Amino acid sequence: TGSSGINAEYGGAGNADYTWNVLSSFKSGDALFTFPSAPIKCAGAPQKIMYLADAHLRKTGVRDSCTLTYHTALPAIFGVPKYAAVLSGLAEEKGCGVEVKSDLVEVRGSSKEAVFRNVESGETSVKKYDMLHVGPPCAPNPAHANSPLADTAGWVDVDKQTLQHNKYKNVFAIGDCNSAPTGKTAAKVAAESGVVYKNLRSLMRGKPLKNKYDGYTSCPLTVGNDKLVLAEFGYDGAILETFPFNQAKPRWLTYFLKKEVMPPLYWHGLIRGTWQGPGTIRKIARLGLA
Repeated sequence: TGSSGINAEYGGAGNADYTWNVLSSFKSGDALFTFPSAPIKCAGAPQKIMYLADAHLRKTGVRDSCTLTYHTALPAIFGVPKYAAVLSGLAEEKGCGVEVKSDLVEVRGSSKEAVFRNVESGETSVKKYDMLHVGPPCAPNPAHANSPLADTAGWVDVDKQTLQHNKYKNVFAIGDCNSAPTGKTAAKVAAESGVVYKNLRSLMRGKPLKNKYDGYTSCPLTVGNDKLVLAEFGYDGAILETFPFNQAKPRWLTYFLKKEVMPPLYWHGLIRGTWQGPGTIRKIARLGLA
């Protein structure tokens, strides 16, 4: 990234700056946005940037001269059907193309060509681009991937509910490093931290581990300059929305939460270990029904 129109908001502030520089000078042509077949941090990010790009291009009056296409290695635009249905409709409404089962496998920067492989058939195709935003495939950190703590994929091998290591019972893991099969997000870290805190106390007192992690994770999907789909779900795509309204509907309120409430909640709550996810708020907002 950082040259030939190849950009990503992953990898530090420099990449984000380059993404903006490319977008702000983009007046016409083909813009491609990709989502990989490998695990990725914050799975909504590669899609959010497409909607933000669409909003910017409309604001600057050049949208009709640009083609935006989202290539995802998944069989749908999003992994949870409730949100996938809404996002597919939004992409169509905004005139953004969506190519599923399409995995970026090579970039030819000098000729501005992207090579995609169909994850089902194995066939490859070449697409020309003027702007290419890459959702990079991510991998576990070698520090634990190459240790006895890892499973065969390199993640810290934990029970997905107690988050206790399956072999070393004095080890727990939270966040991106563990093998819990759910999205790798800050929301996941928050929810897991409360479970691990309580289970550690139980283990130290010789008591059974009664606290269970339900796979809660969240993707606040910005779909424009002032609207957001607040996806919240758990294991197997179970819907775990906090508020008593349909969070799949793009709203200004959820955009406000993302922009104004979540940053201080992160810096002053999650980082300090006092924010353990919205579970309690969910029960209050839904009168204990969820």
